Amino acid sequence: MKIGYSFWGFLGNGVTDTPDGGRSHRRPFVDALLARGHEIVFLQADRDRLEAGDDLGGAYTFDDGLPRIDALFLEWRWAIPGRNTTVCGCEGHTCDLHRQAQLINHYTARHQTPTVIWDKDRTLRAESVWRRTAHTRVCEAALAPTPGAHSLLFPVTEDLLAQADPLTLAARPRDLALGYVGNQYDRDESFDRFFAPAAARVEHLVAGKWTKTGRWPYVRFAGRIPFEAAAGIYGRSLATVLMLPERYAAVGQMTQRIFEAVLAGCLPLAPADIRFADRFVPKELVVCSGSDVLERLSYLREIAGTEQHAALIAACVDRLRLFGLSQQVNTLESVLHGLLQTTATERGAA
Repeated sequence: MKIGYSFWGFLGNGVTDTPDGGRSHRRPFVDALLARGHEIVFLQADRDRLEAGDDLGGAYTFDDGLPRIDALFLEWRWAIPGRNTTVCGCEGHTCDLHRQAQLINHYTARHQTPTVIWDKDRTLRAESVWRRTAHTRVCEAALAPTPGAHSLLFPVTEDLLAQADPLTLAARPRDLALGYVGNQYDRDESFDRFFAPAAARVEHLVAGKWTKTGRWPYVRFAGRIPFEAAAGIYGRSLATVLMLPERYAAVGQMTQRIFEAVLAGCLPLAPADIRFADRFVPKELVVCSGSDVLERLSYLREIAGTEQHAALIAACVDRLRLFGLSQQVNTLESVLHGLLQTTATERGAA
């Protein structure tokens, strides 16, 4: 089918000073859809070319108009005051929300085009009309999505899992006991409980946009780094802490940080209040407090480079199969096909 795909981010490395976790998985996801015979047309701006100066060689199609499509697929955008709620053309304005509204008005509302909303940030209101419209479906990157929504996790390619060699990763020298790559958004509580107490005692590094750090003067913040540099920090780190906003933790929505860390051999410690924590990591890596984090780090230092260390990495790699790309593409195809059948039936009845 021909899928109109709306996202606000990058397919390549993009630019440093911008948040876009989708860079870790968006391009493989799109490539897998293309490989299955679907036609993809991107309906937002080509930010790789316009902002990052990255020429993707004509491998992808962008269209700022309203082309004919069989289905609309949206990475859901939400209102960010002062950024996408301002007047077009003014300083600092991004037009992602206006464009999304145009797409929904034209395709979903006017022409009743089958529409799938991937609410990756859990910002679509529970009472949204799009959750109860016959020709729309909502997907969430959670193991326990909102009732009526489908579980579509952030994907990782099976090739990367196959290439991960636990023995080689365990043997890598690591000068940091604890590393973290990610932004501050809604993570202060987890940081206070799990990361900061350990950071006061061990070698560590935090990269990302952290603007309010005065309460942690002993924590080493590196600021934003290029997207491709994340693997280098995880490659130096013995472990990380999977810090999630509460709205993610409550439904078992794990971010792409878990596979970025594990594939670099950095062991993820998962706070016990993350729903389904033991489906994401082995039970030995589930922690309940900052003192737990320190205790696990002490143990990991003792076994670093050993077969026990490699076995833990292997167990974490095995857990990543939950996010397997093929399974996630199967999910989206199933949702789309069901939606197309429902829409066709309704049109025939009309």
